[in-house]
Amino acid sequence: MRKTIHLLLLLLTVTTLSSCFYRGTHKPLIGGIREYKEAPLHADDRPSAQPADDPSFTRNSYDDDDLPPSADPSPSADEPLSAYDDEADPETSPATSLPAADRDARLEIPVLKINLSEQILHRKGYTTSYNADHRIPNWTAWHLLGSHVTGPYKRKGISYREDEEVPLPRATTFDYQQSGYDRGHMCPSGDNKWDAQAQQDCFLLTNMCPQNHNLNGGDWNELEMKCRKWAEHYGDIYIVCGPILYRQKHKTIGRSRIVVPEAFYKVVLRLSPQPAAIGFIYKNEDGNRPMGDYINTVRQVERITGIDFFPQLPDELEKRVEKQASLDDWR
Repeated sequence: MRKTIHLLLLLLTVTTLSSCFYRGTHKPLIGGIREYKEAPLHADDRPSAQPADDPSFTRNSYDDDDLPPSADPSPSADEPLSAYDDEADPETSPATSLPAADRDARLEIPVLKINLSEQILHRKGYTTSYNADHRIPNWTAWHLLGSHVTGPYKRKGISYREDEEVPLPRATTFDYQQSGYDRGHMCPSGDNKWDAQAQQDCFLLTNMCPQNHNLNGGDWNELEMKCRKWAEHYGDIYIVCGPILYRQKHKTIGRSRIVVPEAFYKVVLRLSPQPAAIGFIYKNEDGNRPMGDYINTVRQVERITGIDFFPQLPDELEKRVEKQASLDDWR
């Protein structure tokens, strides 16, 4: 009789636990990830359980599973599939080029979608969103013409200098001394040979971020040179680049406490002969990899940075170009 009672109690316990799992009392972790999926990535918003010291942000060189949930490259369920249909009818698809008037609409200027300190600085060859809290740009954007990559105005003899248009504390040349980091241009000197003032402006420290020396002179430099070739080949391109801060706490350098980015992004748009866009993300560390390893869609970069790129484009065209990324589309 006693054995029978024990067996009945054991059976009742197993039945109760099973019903909890089937009724959903036990919630798998994937549900929480899906809820966080569409939120823009920002260090202050990241769940504390997420590893802070080794996330990966390049789609091809790292597994997609290593990407933050907000960087999921697939379209969300509530987005209409027609907006991403590669086989769309050309009669109803967005135009493959824009009128000349629209080309002058500052297509390169993005919009912040997260709350960051911002001071807009207009320069001869570029525009910068400067972050006074971090002492580095949020983004730097410019319209690169094929004619801009050649000219008599070289970097020789030009010194890096403090930008007195931004409040103190601000970056100085002393902050970078013996820091272990280069003064990494966002808008590079090689894109400003066309004008003396443009070349001078690109050496303002508000156009710089602390950048790994190997990256600055290696893979990042290769991308800069590739962009100049694209500008010459296609006539003009639109470029936005800047830092990525994905850790809860950031390393700083110098007395001014300049924030050291964990990674960098660059997005590029062309309008002819057919509109196309491509994104890149480079971790701020040593590396020597093929350019294809750093490719991301512009949409991925938007989700990681919380920045809306090329918002002046017609909506359908913007959706079309920002969900594709292939070096095969760029000569």
